Amino acid sequence: MSAGLDTRPNAITFDLDELITKAWQGEIRVPHFQRPFRWGREDVRRLFDSVVNGYPIGSLLLWVRPAPKVDDLVLGSLHIDAPALPQAWWVVDGQQRITSLANALHPDGAKDARFSLGYDLETRQFVAMSTASDKTVPLPVLFNLVELIKWFNERPEIQSLLDRASTVATTIRQFKVPAYQVKQDDIGVLQDIFDRLNNYGKRLSRAEIFTALNAGVEDDAESQLTIPLIGENISAERGFGVVDGGTVLQAILARRNPDVLRDIRNEFSGRGGIDFPDEDRDTAYELTQRALLQAVEFLQEHAFVPHIGVLPYRNLLVVLTRFFAHHPEPGEHNLRLLRRWFWRAATIGPEGFTGGTTGAIRALCAAIKPGRLTDSVQSLLELASSDQRSMPDVRHFRTNQSRTKILLCALWSASPRSPETLTVFDRADLAEALTDQSTAANAVRHIIARRDVPDELRQYAANRVLMPKLSATDSEVLPSLLRRPAGTSTDEWAEMLGSHLITTEMVTRLGTDGYDGFLRARSQKLHEQVQDFLSRMCEWDFEDTPTLAELDFDDDTLEGDDDLPT
Repeated sequence: MSAGLDTRPNAITFDLDELITKAWQGEIRVPHFQRPFRWGREDVRRLFDSVVNGYPIGSLLLWVRPAPKVDDLVLGSLHIDAPALPQAWWVVDGQQRITSLANALHPDGAKDARFSLGYDLETRQFVAMSTASDKTVPLPVLFNLVELIKWFNERPEIQSLLDRASTVATTIRQFKVPAYQVKQDDIGVLQDIFDRLNNYGKRLSRAEIFTALNAGVEDDAESQLTIPLIGENISAERGFGVVDGGTVLQAILARRNPDVLRDIRNEFSGRGGIDFPDEDRDTAYELTQRALLQAVEFLQEHAFVPHIGVLPYRNLLVVLTRFFAHHPEPGEHNLRLLRRWFWRAATIGPEGFTGGTTGAIRALCAAIKPGRLTDSVQSLLELASSDQRSMPDVRHFRTNQSRTKILLCALWSASPRSPETLTVFDRADLAEALTDQSTAANAVRHIIARRDVPDELRQYAANRVLMPKLSATDSEVLPSLLRRPAGTSTDEWAEMLGSHLITTEMVTRLGTDGYDGFLRARSQKLHEQVQDFLSRMCEWDFEDTPTLAELDFDDDTLEGDDDLPT
């Protein structure tokens, strides 16, 4: 049981202006046992909406203690040169709010899509800058009176709205944020408070518990690789999207032992049954990140899975991480066999394994043997040999379902092109469109406005295209698909349409058969595309044998044997 606080918490109140200035100057720090930043753009938008409406946003709990100098203190997307301080405020409760405010109001922080917000002076709403009108003031400008005056001087046509903007700006800067200051030398007491605060309501995730249990000393925290940082690093390096903490934790555990659901309380105690029993946490994190990067590179370069938003099952990423951790150089033939395994396992799904998802990940991870590349690949293929194949039904489309994600990968393999530039969309376009999204919804558009589609066809995939980047803001992309840019040849235009599984004959049907005929014809085309894609990826009827060089023959067998396989 905790010994309790040395002194009672001291209640104080900050003006929001003062609080954010302290954050920018490095006077506010985040303890290493804190959970990662988890808010999305809508959470940040609602926070500012509460501020201007005068709603309470909750009190902060700040731990008062010295802080070391940090040349690159990271707060959200901000990088701060933080000085050594005899007294700083360490956030025990309120990290999501402080990080959101500090980033959204700073020009550098607002470059991150999660924090890129403005205030629409006409609708009096906070909106994403990606959808801003000419009457939307970016939050960093709104927060800085000098910049606000400059902004209005450049827009004389809306000078009448200056008073409204000034009122909102003043409301934000002067908003009162209550806080409790705690002075306590025993970090265990603070961790106890953190645990109690975060176990009421939304419980800590397993990854967050693992992080807290295996946290290093505070003074080394800035240089430590963490579970959320691994997920962010994967996104930054490969444009794959942020791998969630739960998947990263399973990747860490799977690399070290096939049972990813084992007790995590003594993971680095050197106990038996671990493939790497002597390594410490930092080494495990670093080598897991390396293997996870290889797994993502394999998915993107060999398997047509460009982003985590279209990954059919995340447990397969965990299995791939274990594979590349133990077999980092499998060779081209084994990479092809691995692709077969991946897509066969995806079409079978967890339901093809005893125990569902839990049974699947345990069995697949156990098939990967350290130092035995050929056996590992062959065992994986054997586990994915079931005839229980579940193909996507193109009559149903939901971006959060695995079957639809398989369909989206098939669409990506067709190299979809922009109807505006005729260039092929790349992974960077997809990553930009999805930002912090866990599905591909923001990269999928309706061809025909949903209200104009017959009820029985509204769920059809045939009315969707994978089009992550388009300047047109129409709710439907049909006008863009029918509007051929000047100077574009008929063949170039047909190639662009074909990249979306649309033929010129289908377009002609719009004039004769209407939307119904077009959608039914494209539905058949999508069905053929999925079948062809999975046939190429799974190679069901191919021999799965290893190369001759990998086969293990006894020396006496090799001599004089004319019947060796070729």
